[in-house]
Amino acid sequence: MTSAEGESADALPDVAPQLRALRRRRGLTLEAAARRAGLSPAHLSRLETGRRQPSLPMLLGLARVYGTTVSELLGEVAPERDPIVRAGRAEPVAAGGWTYHQAGAAGRAMQALRVDLPYTGLPDLVRVHPGEEWLYVLRGRVRLVLGDAVHVLDPGDSAHFDSLTPHRIAAAARGGAELLFVHTLMQSAAVDLCLGGGPAQRH
Repeated sequence: MTSAEGESADALPDVAPQLRALRRRRGLTLEAAARRAGLSPAHLSRLETGRRQPSLPMLLGLARVYGTTVSELLGEVAPERDPIVRAGRAEPVAAGGWTYHQAGAAGRAMQALRVDLPYTGLPDLVRVHPGEEWLYVLRGRVRLVLGDAVHVLDPGDSAHFDSLTPHRIAAAARGGAELLFVHTLMQSAAVDLCLGGGPAQRH
C-alpha cells in the first residue's frame, strides 16, 4: 500500500461514477491511471466502484492525472460567470509587499493579475509548484531567476515557463515594476487563489 492509499478518507460526495467516466474519457486503463496517481489498481478499482471514499490528496493526484479539477471530480457545476472584469470592480490585495489587482475571473483554472512590485533590494522567495506562468512587463525592470539562469526584463518583455522550475521574481530597479501575470492553478478546497477564497499568498 502506498502512502497515498493510507490517507484517511474525508466525508466527500460519491465520486465513483465520475472517476470511472473521466478515466475512460482519457483513454487510460485502470493499471495506467493507478500507476500515474501512485495507487494500486485494486485500490483505484475500489474507488471507482464506491467501496472506498478517496481522501483529498488522492483527489488532487487523480485530478492531475485526468487533467481536470477537484471540483469536476466531485461533480460540482460552476455557476455562470461574467466574462468581463471591469476596472475597479475588485479592491487590490497586498501581500508580502506585492499588490495584486484582479484581471481575470475568480475560480478559473488560470488566474490573471496585474501586479505592482516594489523594489526591496532583497532576494525574493524561491517558488516551486505545478503549473505554468506567463508574465509581461508593463513598467520598470524585473529580475527573473529560473533555476540557475538570471534574466532582466524590460517593458514589453515577457516570459513563459514551467513553474516546477525553481523561480524568483523581483523588481530590479528602485522605481519598482508593474507586470501582467497569468498562472495555472489546481481548483480545490486545498488551494486558495491569490485573490478570493482565503488569505492572499504571494503567487
